[in-house]
Amino acid sequence: MEDAIRQALASVQTEDLVVEAVRDMIKDEIKRYIRGKLDDNPELKRDIKAAVADLMDAKAREYYAMARLAKNGVELGLEIMPAEMRDRLMRDVSKLIEKEINQMFDKV
Repeated sequence: MEDAIRQALASVQTEDLVVEAVRDMIKDEIKRYIRGKLDDNPELKRDIKAAVADLMDAKAREYYAMARLAKNGVELGLEIMPAEMRDRLMRDVSKLIEKEINQMFDKV
C-alpha cells in the first residue's frame, strides 16, 4: 500500500501541484474580493442576479427553439420520404419506444 502511494505521488510532478494550489488560492481570493464588492452594493448584486436569470431564460428559449427546429426537420424528412419507407421507419421507432418504456417500467 505504501509503495502504491509513493508511486502515485512520484508520478505527479510536485511543480504542477504547487502551481495548481497557488492558482486555486488566487481564484479564491478574487472570489472573496468580488463577493465583498457585491455585498457593499446590494442594488448591483440584485441587478446581476436578474441579468443571470434573464440569461438562463434566454438559454432555455434557445434550447426550446432548437428542439422545435429538430422536430420540424424530422417531420419534413418524413414528408419527403416514400410512404413504404416512412411506414417501416414509424414501426421501427414505435418498437424502439415501446422497448424503452417497458425497460423503464421494469426498473420501477
